[in-house]
Amino acid sequence: MICRCGETDLPALCEVINDAAQAYKDVIPADRWHEPYMPLDELRREIVDGVEFWGEVVDGELRGVMGIQPRGEVDLIRHAYVRTHARRQGVGTRLLAHLMRTTQKPLLIGTWADARWAVRFYEKNGFRLLSREATEGVLRRFWNIPERQVETSVVLASPQWI
Repeated sequence: MICRCGETDLPALCEVINDAAQAYKDVIPADRWHEPYMPLDELRREIVDGVEFWGEVVDGELRGVMGIQPRGEVDLIRHAYVRTHARRQGVGTRLLAHLMRTTQKPLLIGTWADARWAVRFYEKNGFRLLSREATEGVLRRFWNIPERQVETSVVLASPQWI
């Protein structure tokens, strides 16, 4: 079942994110990795900044999470994570499809350039990789991230953007 995550879900959200983020260790630049990958106070800041989290719950367990954040004429897909033991079971696909149905705006997704599996996942779901120039432009326009992250990230866009 897919449901909107609330205040009482924050510990489980952190648990899912930090478990799933282990896939990025030794893949993303070492200066961008830290443990926990997303502390609870950072998660709360993301929510204050407008990220609305949705999760898939199976047998009472939060298996995956994905956020959506309005940014003017676009919506951003943010913080998409699936528990290690629940990968390759369609959790991410179902969450992404749910969020795609919630908006008529173009969707943009930023991820680490070296996270090839993430890029393939979004491409398989109809998103297209933007050029380096376009990536840098939209990251600086719609995201609030450090310059180092701009340098090491890519952006994929839904068909409405292109």
